[in-house]
Amino acid sequence: MDSGVDYSAVLRKALKRGGDFADIFLERSTPLSVVCEDNRVEKVISGADYGAGVRVVFGNRTAYAYANELSRDSLLDLADAVSQAVDGRISPEQHIAINLSRKNPAVNFIIQKTPDGVQTAHKVALVERANNVAGSVDRRIRQVMVIYRENRQRTTIAHSDGFIAEDDRVYLTALVQVVAADGEHVQTGYEPVGGFIGMELFDAHPLEQAAETAARRAVMMLSARKAPAGRMPVVLSSAAGGTMIHEAVGHGLEADLAQSGLSVYSGKRGQRIAAPVITVVDDATLPGRRGSFRFDDEGTDAERTVLVDRGVLKTFLYDRLTAAKDGVNSTGNGRRESYRHRPIPRMTNTLIAPGTTNPEEILDATQQGLFVTKMGGGQVNTVNGDFVFEVSEGYLIEGGAIGEPVRGATLTGNGPNVLLSIDMVGSDLGFSIGTCGKDGQGAPVSDAQPTLRIPEITVGGEVT
Repeated sequence: MDSGVDYSAVLRKALKRGGDFADIFLERSTPLSVVCEDNRVEKVISGADYGAGVRVVFGNRTAYAYANELSRDSLLDLADAVSQAVDGRISPEQHIAINLSRKNPAVNFIIQKTPDGVQTAHKVALVERANNVAGSVDRRIRQVMVIYRENRQRTTIAHSDGFIAEDDRVYLTALVQVVAADGEHVQTGYEPVGGFIGMELFDAHPLEQAAETAARRAVMMLSARKAPAGRMPVVLSSAAGGTMIHEAVGHGLEADLAQSGLSVYSGKRGQRIAAPVITVVDDATLPGRRGSFRFDDEGTDAERTVLVDRGVLKTFLYDRLTAAKDGVNSTGNGRRESYRHRPIPRMTNTLIAPGTTNPEEILDATQQGLFVTKMGGGQVNTVNGDFVFEVSEGYLIEGGAIGEPVRGATLTGNGPNVLLSIDMVGSDLGFSIGTCGKDGQGAPVSDAQPTLRIPEITVGGEVT
């Protein structure tokens, strides 16, 4: 992204009163969304958002200012504003030399069919077909909503360390939500697809297929019995995705929470926090995944970070500011929602690494319990690790086999205790996608896990 601005001059102005480093974040985003509800396309919204932010860091403090324009004068005004916050003052005669060179990314992603090169009418037709498929699955379908979203985000980061890093990110998501009703019973089915990917997404994952999956899930849950309550073994299928690892573990491994004592994992580097069969990885280099990028929003290369290695906590997720506090390098997890926000440590694609056990063996070894194939929403307390998650689709395990479906199940437990108790990890791997919220910012992420077994956990349901 070439704005014709002398970035070195802006950085020098930001540092004119001192500071440890300064950076400029420029962004050009072109989003589009299509919403179909009640069998008609309700919204087609497109637009463009351009802006920039300038930051100066001094000690443990940050000054940040932004504006929704990219002109030279605007950037210089932002630099002057943040420089005013710096405590120290350097001699006016001292020259700040900043020679910038462009960084080459360590990874690259190929988009085969860029969404902004496809006519909007094609995207509307895609949504309408999915709507028709979902509605035709069963007479008990009462409502269908299909949403298509794309965003092309071009970013440029100029840093006083002497580099310019550019990224061109293409995020595409689509989801189908279906409501089925039969008398007094109402159930919902939900299925998303998406990633850092172009329209080729729908070649591998047709939206009509997602629509059918969501509809059948809603209908099936109408006749499902209520889940039994109590402590029991739970097998989480890889199809459930990594919601639990994201919420119950991932947030607690973000360095800002750990450094402030707001994580159950604070001060536990080098200690065993999980069973030996558990390795946890955060990896922004995975092709096509929703949490991937070439550079993070501070210009640090995307990387694969092993957080937990065979049960032992190795490191946390760092941006530049938190890394400086701990005397380590950034792990490339400095992320922000847009130019309106300062970067903070965030997850990217977070997963439990696959093990060596055949998933079918895990089920065979579990005589009774709950088999979870789809997770819902949940809550977690990062300070003590306690969590509660809804189960969107689950089945009883009877004699080592999948039995009848159940509804209304919840999983209640403690993240560290669950990690330590997992005794079987499958050789498969399944992903889920989402937008992670933190400090008022949303960031695209994906989560993944293999099939795994928790020998005992509290399942909420119907007391029998």
